[in-house]
Amino acid sequence: MILRLHETKGYARAIDISCGLSVTKPSVSVAMRNLRENGYITVDDDKHIHLTDAGTAIAERIYERHKLLTALLISIGVDADTAEKDACRVEHDLSPETFEAIREKILCWRMTDRRSHRE
Repeated sequence: MILRLHETKGYARAIDISCGLSVTKPSVSVAMRNLRENGYITVDDDKHIHLTDAGTAIAERIYERHKLLTALLISIGVDADTAEKDACRVEHDLSPETFEAIREKILCWRMTDRRSHRE
């Protein structure tokens, strides 16, 4: 969510995260404290949340999962809103092995689809 907020708004605040995830601000505060203590974020004087290099690496990996899973769900007929929500639910819990298998399968499908369109 922090990465996406930075991409869309140019900044991220706890209230933006709270609204975006439909969770309470105290829940966000606890999560932000944990992320800060683990070196994944910093918070400036204006209360804007910034990802560290380590936080950015993790956020980009999770966001890649999110985009791929959302696209997969939409491609099998799930409406976009539901696909987005469901991708959020599973993107953090997939093992690297499972995600890589899904990613490879989708790439294979895309290549097969491109070849069939050329013929």
